[in-house]
Amino acid sequence: MSGAANMTNTSNRQVTIREVGMRDGLQSIPTIVPTERKLEWLREAHQAGLREIEVGSFVPARLLPQLADTAEVLAYARTLRGLVTSVLVPNLKGAERAIDGKADLIVVPLSASHQHSLANLRKTPDEVVAEVARIRAARDAAGSSTLIEGGVGTAWGCTLQGRVEWSEVLRLTQALLDAGADRINLADTVGYADPAAVRALCEQTRRVAGDRFWGAHFHDTRGMAMANVYAALETGITRFDASLAGIGGCPHAPGASGNVSTEDLAFMLASMGNETGIDLERLLDLRAKLAQWLQGETLHGTLARAGLPKTFAARAA
Repeated sequence: MSGAANMTNTSNRQVTIREVGMRDGLQSIPTIVPTERKLEWLREAHQAGLREIEVGSFVPARLLPQLADTAEVLAYARTLRGLVTSVLVPNLKGAERAIDGKADLIVVPLSASHQHSLANLRKTPDEVVAEVARIRAARDAAGSSTLIEGGVGTAWGCTLQGRVEWSEVLRLTQALLDAGADRINLADTVGYADPAAVRALCEQTRRVAGDRFWGAHFHDTRGMAMANVYAALETGITRFDASLAGIGGCPHAPGASGNVSTEDLAFMLASMGNETGIDLERLLDLRAKLAQWLQGETLHGTLARAGLPKTFAARAA
């Protein structure tokens, strides 16, 4: 499956944006946002039309004090009608907390780069796969409906290891599915991907995982995130992670500018004629609030600076 003639239509589709700023964004900056502000963020993001939000991570508070209130934030998020809540967990203990909190989905990060995996999780990739098997067993034993998503990071390369072979990405994708993961997400953790590489690896991953290849997560480290989203969209991916104001990143990607911006991505998708369900004016209002809450932090994105074009409503109608 290659060549323009085989590309999937990139307009007039339902495309889902999962907001990950409350986890990936906040864990990457020193500012600790008070719980009440996080609940306001959740409430207003929901009002703006976002229906999938990664609300935090169950890790020791001493490691990430920014996310110490994840249980409380998750409990509130579950009261918002139609909101799919996800939580990142690095191990079985975190997964058990997420299952107890009735998260809709848990994301287990796995680095296809051996060196990044050891630096980030202190486990080899295959040890993470084994942990997923334990998480699946615990989920099933609890009678829980929480889905398990394997997030395959550094899929297009790594600042520590350099090249990551796609054969290893595909092997780990299959291993995660065999271990009991319900979904797979590919991530360009350190911003090494380009549109041609995204298109090729997404096509190959689809052959392995089929419909269980759930989405993609792109960082804008080198200004390629939007182009990479478009390339993934061409292969049929319709679910993308993004972060309000583009906050976030990876500690092993020096100089990284963060995740693809939620507001910029929502604008691009809507401008192309896709349905995201997002009210961009409300989203920009929330982004302005976030800028006040994160004074002194570096924010990203261009739509907040330029505003919506006067012709946007006519195009989107």
